[in-house]
Amino acid sequence: MKLSETVPGVALNALSRVAARPAGAATFALFHMPLARSAARPAERELIERARVGRVDLEGKHAVTYEWGDGTRTVLLVHGWQSRGSRLSDLVTAFLDRGFRVVAFDAPGHGAASGRSATILDYRTVLTTLNERYGAFDGLVAHSLGALAAFFALRHGVKAERIVTISGVCDFDYVVDEFATALGLRPRLKAELHRRIARDLFPGLPADRSPFSAAHTTEEVDAPLLVIHDADDTRIGVGQGRRLAGAFGERARLVVTGGLGHRRILGDPEVVRAAVDFVEHGPGPAHPPRH
Repeated sequence: MKLSETVPGVALNALSRVAARPAGAATFALFHMPLARSAARPAERELIERARVGRVDLEGKHAVTYEWGDGTRTVLLVHGWQSRGSRLSDLVTAFLDRGFRVVAFDAPGHGAASGRSATILDYRTVLTTLNERYGAFDGLVAHSLGALAAFFALRHGVKAERIVTISGVCDFDYVVDEFATALGLRPRLKAELHRRIARDLFPGLPADRSPFSAAHTTEEVDAPLLVIHDADDTRIGVGQGRRLAGAFGERARLVVTGGLGHRRILGDPEVVRAAVDFVEHGPGPAHPPRH
């Protein structure tokens, strides 16, 4: 547990004992703040400079969009929490080499985008806007929390022919549990966070399906799915990948790697190849990465 997490947790727990509602509001706000804004690495800057850059306006903030290539097939890349679109640079290059047009973005509060926070609703707005701009995607590749956000957008009408998740989150509740554990939140404060999440983010979901889970989208999402997750991922446990693949049954293929962790997996050549092959050719024979 990081000091930057424990100090806010102590303060919020103390506040909740004397002012429950303000503490709940502050906890909900902190839950949506990345806190650390990822800067582009030197190797990523040249790729960003080659992109056609745009934006998606949201209420009081905006996302930054990137587009490369002129192919007739379009793939959308979705980054995770405390990340940015350029972190998927190895995938960008690989898809461009196969003749795809590649679209990525920095969500609000991330990368070059404005704002200090991002919600799953913001991600949905960005993906919906890009879907309207480019039409149905031939492929959608999402990392970490971006996978959960992508399924939320897919549930609300975004279309993709094939889907790949890498180190993906399946259950919103998993994120809440990790956040509450990291901050050491009191049970009552965690319960208040859940109440606000249900009210403000998922008001249309029945109580037994709130908060949102990608496992509940099997009727709305009919695209084939490749789930790649590392057994040694200490950020998002491999159980989330297994749960996602299990929910989609025969429509999903699960690939479990080893020794790559949560972020290094994005640059692994065999993982990149597996993702691009799946989007380009469909499920086909399984040739999983070997580690």
